[in-house]
Amino acid sequence: MEVDECSGENHERQIVNSIGGFVRKVDDMKRLHRFLVLGCESPTYYIGERLLGIENATAITNLLKDGKGVQVVNDIRRYSIEGRTVKQNPIMLALALCARTSDLATKRRAYEVLPEVCRIPTHLFMFIGYCQTFSSLNGEQTTGWGRAHRNAIKKWYISNSKKDPMKLATNITKYQKREGWSHRDVARLMHLKPTGQDVCEELGVMMRYVARGWNKVVEVYCSQDTGEPHIINGESTNAVLQFLRAVENVKGMTAADELEVVQFICNHNLVREHIPTQCLNSVEVWRALLTNMPMKAMIQSLGKMTSVGLLNEHNVIALDMVCKRLRDWRMLKNARLHPLNVLFAWKTYKNGRGYVGKLRWTPNGDIVNALEEALYLSFKHVESTKKRHLLAIDVSVEMSDVSCASKPFITPCFASAVMAMVVAKTESDHHFVAFSDRIVPLTINENITLNQVLHAMASVPGRERSLLGQGLDAKASVPIPMGGTDCALPMLYAIENNLAVDVFVVYTDCETRTVTMQPSAALKQYRRHSGIRDAKLIVVNMTSNGFTFADPDDPGMFDMAGFDCDAPQVMREFILGDI
Repeated sequence: MEVDECSGENHERQIVNSIGGFVRKVDDMKRLHRFLVLGCESPTYYIGERLLGIENATAITNLLKDGKGVQVVNDIRRYSIEGRTVKQNPIMLALALCARTSDLATKRRAYEVLPEVCRIPTHLFMFIGYCQTFSSLNGEQTTGWGRAHRNAIKKWYISNSKKDPMKLATNITKYQKREGWSHRDVARLMHLKPTGQDVCEELGVMMRYVARGWNKVVEVYCSQDTGEPHIINGESTNAVLQFLRAVENVKGMTAADELEVVQFICNHNLVREHIPTQCLNSVEVWRALLTNMPMKAMIQSLGKMTSVGLLNEHNVIALDMVCKRLRDWRMLKNARLHPLNVLFAWKTYKNGRGYVGKLRWTPNGDIVNALEEALYLSFKHVESTKKRHLLAIDVSVEMSDVSCASKPFITPCFASAVMAMVVAKTESDHHFVAFSDRIVPLTINENITLNQVLHAMASVPGRERSLLGQGLDAKASVPIPMGGTDCALPMLYAIENNLAVDVFVVYTDCETRTVTMQPSAALKQYRRHSGIRDAKLIVVNMTSNGFTFADPDDPGMFDMAGFDCDAPQVMREFILGDI
């Protein structure tokens, strides 16, 4: 047992983190939740991406060995349908691990929730790819396409065709190939017969289309004389046939066929992926697409629509439509847009260029403002706790030199500022500080903009470094601290300044060194000094490593994953004692 000379705390049940500091190890279930929210595609500053991925997969494997597989699957389903994940990769990886386990109850449950978790073909292809990878890693002699796996994939197509055949037809033609897979590949491996007992006629049309092409569909379902669908087909089947014909017809059109393309979009609800590239420089084509464009697709297309001239002061109706949608919290909620994806869209649009490619545009100020509002609306709205907060953002170099959840332009430090702003807009009684090996108060209120917050954070004394790409409007040589992160400083700052604080919220990567004392000891010292015996500490982890400095034996300390859209509600429940 080792004793901390600064704090007098022993290091029993503590481990050494990636930079030599003493922290506590996160249990496997919490590790799973962090992984689902943040993923592991971005390395922390000290841990390589591959190692971090292996560590997270090990945590899931440990839970499966402990007989908690069904609970793991249920959490995967919940996090997915509630839109709490930045990307689907962690969800699909975790679900595939459960589907490949030897525990029958877990395997059965994993395949049972597949249609709910895999909402579009891209998700399904990702899941299939992970399953096949795990089969080869486990040394299995088969391809992984056993009876249970085939039946589950068949069920995905069958259930979606019965629920909404037109939506499935749209998705099949929209996402024809993804993740190295196509519908034709899957149809060949799952052995789904177009005339099978459980296969409705609409799905039969779609399976022939993906496996044999449009000409074969015409041969079976359409008149050889007129080329029109047979009268004996069902009404829904003929609607699918007309849609597929429109998709085929628009493929060969050029920019000169603008009016016809617009007509096809309006009559058959075609989406951007159906339209030939050469037609996507037309204002009228984009105007037609915008009418029924889903929220996620609209946000992803803002740069293109601006570059072609649809979203300028001369197209007031289109501009107002976009801004109104971005400020509609119900639409944002129904689209399951994760806040980090909205943040990335805001940052990308504001930059006037994409992360990849040559597309450039002049950002529209109204859209920039609407996107920032959408960012705060994408977090689930909660009521104020009426408690006194101290919000502390770790601005150490470790928080500024990697991307958050694989999002270019977005660092954990930048993301922390956004999360803190959400709390500031909810809680009126709060203090802001930025810290590393020293601490600086920040003047931030609910009316300040995110850009102003980032400028305030840049005032922390330390070494000179450019913050270009982290949200500032222009290149600036601004100070960022170099010293080791001391997460005890927020509590010690409150003691030194005699602040009354009910809850400390620390945004960090937990790559902390003990400079003064353990953070848990600092909280206890603050409680004694202030007389606020139930003062709480929430550690918001901005990376998916396995560390925390929250003491699991102290009911007033809580560890959670950062940038979860449920974060404000989870914080509120903890602060008020509901969890």
